[in-house]
Amino acid sequence: MEKSPESGLPVRRPQRRNPWAISFFALLTSIIGIGFMVAVVQSSVTRQLDPKGCRMSYMRPSYAKLDDFDTEHTRLASKYSLYLYREQGVDHDTKVRGVPILFIPGNAGSYKQVRPIAAEAANYFHDVLRHDEAALDAGARSLDFFTVDFNEDFTAFHGQTVLDQAEYLNEAIRYILSLYLDPRASDRDPGLPDPTSVIVLGHSMGGVVARTMLIMPNYQTNSINTIITMRAYSQQWANDNPLWHVTLVSIAGGGLDTVVPSDYAGVESLVPETHGFTVFTTSIPNVWTSMDHLAILWCDQFRKVIAQTIYDVVDVHRATQTKPRAQRMRVFKRRLLTGMEAVAEKTGPLSDPTTLLTLDDTSDSIIPEGERLVLRNLGTAAGVRAHLMPIPPPGSPGMKRFALLTDAKLDKSSQNGKLEVMFCSVIPSQPTQSWAGFPNQIDLSKGDTGTTRLACRTAAPDVVPLPASTRSTQKPFYTDGEREITPFSYLEYGADDIAEHQFVAVIEKTTTPTPNFVIAEFSDHSRSHQTQQIDLQDLLATGLKLRLPADRPMVSEIKIPSLQSSLLAYNLHISEQDCRGKKELFTPLVRQYLSEPYESKFFVNAREATVSLHGVAPYVPPPLAKRSEEDGLSFQFWTDPTCNSSIQIELKVDALGSLGKLYMRYRTVFAAFPLFVAALVLRKQFRVYDTTGVFISFSESLDLSLRQSIPLMLVSLTLLTVSMAEMASTGSASLWHWINGTPSPIDFSQNDLLIGTQEPMFLFLLPLIGIICIGVCTGVNYLALILTHLLSALTSLLTFRPGWIRNEDRKKPVAGAFPSPSPRHRMLTTAVLLLLVATVVPYQFAYLVACLVQLMTMVRAQRIASELRSAANSNFYNYAHSIFILMLWVLPINLPTFVVWVHNLGVHWLTPFASHHNVLSVMPFIVLVETLSTGKMIPRVGSRLMHVTSLVLFGMAIYAAVYGVSYAYTLHYIANVLAAWLAVVHSTSDSWILSGLSNLYEGDVEDRKRGKEP
Repeated sequence: MEKSPESGLPVRRPQRRNPWAISFFALLTSIIGIGFMVAVVQSSVTRQLDPKGCRMSYMRPSYAKLDDFDTEHTRLASKYSLYLYREQGVDHDTKVRGVPILFIPGNAGSYKQVRPIAAEAANYFHDVLRHDEAALDAGARSLDFFTVDFNEDFTAFHGQTVLDQAEYLNEAIRYILSLYLDPRASDRDPGLPDPTSVIVLGHSMGGVVARTMLIMPNYQTNSINTIITMRAYSQQWANDNPLWHVTLVSIAGGGLDTVVPSDYAGVESLVPETHGFTVFTTSIPNVWTSMDHLAILWCDQFRKVIAQTIYDVVDVHRATQTKPRAQRMRVFKRRLLTGMEAVAEKTGPLSDPTTLLTLDDTSDSIIPEGERLVLRNLGTAAGVRAHLMPIPPPGSPGMKRFALLTDAKLDKSSQNGKLEVMFCSVIPSQPTQSWAGFPNQIDLSKGDTGTTRLACRTAAPDVVPLPASTRSTQKPFYTDGEREITPFSYLEYGADDIAEHQFVAVIEKTTTPTPNFVIAEFSDHSRSHQTQQIDLQDLLATGLKLRLPADRPMVSEIKIPSLQSSLLAYNLHISEQDCRGKKELFTPLVRQYLSEPYESKFFVNAREATVSLHGVAPYVPPPLAKRSEEDGLSFQFWTDPTCNSSIQIELKVDALGSLGKLYMRYRTVFAAFPLFVAALVLRKQFRVYDTTGVFISFSESLDLSLRQSIPLMLVSLTLLTVSMAEMASTGSASLWHWINGTPSPIDFSQNDLLIGTQEPMFLFLLPLIGIICIGVCTGVNYLALILTHLLSALTSLLTFRPGWIRNEDRKKPVAGAFPSPSPRHRMLTTAVLLLLVATVVPYQFAYLVACLVQLMTMVRAQRIASELRSAANSNFYNYAHSIFILMLWVLPINLPTFVVWVHNLGVHWLTPFASHHNVLSVMPFIVLVETLSTGKMIPRVGSRLMHVTSLVLFGMAIYAAVYGVSYAYTLHYIANVLAAWLAVVHSTSDSWILSGLSNLYEGDVEDRKRGKEP
């Protein structure tokens, strides 16, 4: 028994326990936590996986280094290099003559990653566009792809590196534009205007660098007006800012991208829909596959789309080298979206008439109103045949929609293929009227005098390609070595889109029988669209079951507004349809889609489908335009209506598959929540130590914390999340809104805190993450114990002991286990290290050194504690061990900058980081670790001051849990405050006076070596 420093009352000493010992409760909690973590990881690699469908691309690359872009242009020329790509066999020199494109590689990316897209662009122009007079007249020219060698910089690790790259690229653009003015470097048509801007294509962190370029002091106004990124972008667009004419398209790879969560590629919170959007590769026509982080660069079907899209937006007749912003956005939407989105433009019904269709007045080609057109084969009439479907007049009951599906390619007016669809209006008969103004004429009147003439417009511009869905297809795409699959052609119009016309004409052009089907119909909106109002709790409990009736339209759409979260995955089951002996025209085709961002996934020959989405995600700010309550996941079902049988659909939550979604969205919690646990454990250790004089082990303190402080904290944080959700729903300011004090249309910090979501259903994630981190902290604790004992055993083997030493002397600690240098020597060592931090090395390097020194201190302490068992030695070992655990969890925050610094040394870039040489950022750690290296145990403090340590650790735990995930870089500074406080406590003697600072550099370990109690 001894007296408490606070009250003077006797306090029972806790029983000393082996550092390896762990209570059953703590062990069980840790096993459960590790079990959850294993389940999450196992689910992420085995369940709800998108299929891989990229075809390999091939090229013949060559790179011309632009040596003239040297240090006279930029200070960074000795670190980075600029190259011009040339495709062998196509480009025969290095003169610029087309439209400048700048490729920006991502984190640790190579300048050679430009080659797949650049090669496709070169070959596409050489083989197709240069022979297309219409394309050349519209402004298409070859593309000059410039690419930058960043020496594989780690831009994702270091903000200053992003700034350096942005500065270099702005000067590179200035130099690139100057090349077109130099007759020695340019072979450009002198009749064309000189380029004043470039198109930027950025991969991964290259998109972030592109944004940074626009806000750098050396940015040349209007030198960038089109940005295509395969990564997130963060820049606000406004009417009065210089980016008003910039368009931004962010392309995400989807579920296969496990490097960058595709949720973070969304730009809905950054740009209005008039200037950009986010689209997933699974949505892009004729691509229809998810891609991993690197495959998005070389995927053959995707690079073809990108190359053609760029050619569609360029216009060399303008100095900007691109079409106006509104036209660029139309091109991006036409090329990259499915064509079924609400923003998709329907141009066919508004175009000029191109075909004169002449029919016999007695023709039976008109389909009765309300009936469906079904053609099981084309060309059976041995001649051209027309099928006219009357368009319901305005004001008809019910909202009508026209839909047509065929497995044949739809022709344009000038083509002579199998099938064409047109919108036609009757031309009043006039005796003297000439019909020569129509480029194409189809006369099906057979020479009869009673004829009807129709002016028709082709629907070909509005054709939506869909993945073919037959018994033989398994995926929406085909891969290398598989037979090419011709996609279906689909048309969809609202009645208002075609109200100016009287007929939809389906023209069979082929004169020989071909096994192609056509289904066309007008359907009521009320019969084809359903909205299922079911909340997530009911969906989890019972799932969703519905029935599509036998007399359903060809296309049925089901919207489920409650399905918006990226954290849940689902299983979709579709029953077999009974065609009753008839051959089905196609098998069920399913499209799942979100309207914001534009994410669609297709399932062909669908019976079972795994459904996951990138909707509302943790730590992602809300969109600029407020989401409608009706927004959510939607499904479109294309089913064969000729089978005349009902279909049962069932949707259930995939609980195990949903676990895997936590991996991508919450990987970064391991930068914060383990520090939350470690801080609370260390807090309990100090409270027991200041009260009883015993510094208990990490495991014992974890057990005590699990019985009170950690559960209470998790409950409090959960209640805080609930209150924040209520504040957000009532429009109140967010917690600590000062972090984002700049006026903004939205609160970008709204989802920054805690688990990054305000959805009440996911409140269970806080305790779940807490339990997982408890298991991880327990595992790291035992790994540290194992490492300590291994190093201690190795040190013992290497330490020389005379063979004649007496047995009782073998139990004594090794002399010099804790060195006791003079105060002057210690001050000199500390000063030298701080001087290096101030001038040469970043403080992150000094922190790593401090961690290694602390590890050696812990090893020495373990040897002394094991060789001479005493309370003082045990106290110091437990104390040193816990400080090391705490520093270990702060280490990952500092390692990225250290890696960047080492990388820069490797490329001979010795310019120091101006932002990482603040000695105050690491001096407390250096002083604390240096003090511990002498074996000096922290003194106990009494009175009210003992609560200061508790409050500092409590504040650290709170901050790590609330803000740690979004602002992980600040955790080092919070821990630095703790280290400063502990250094101050170390500087005191038994009495609390500032004069005790002189004790800081006095080695005092003799008492402990003699085994005395404190």
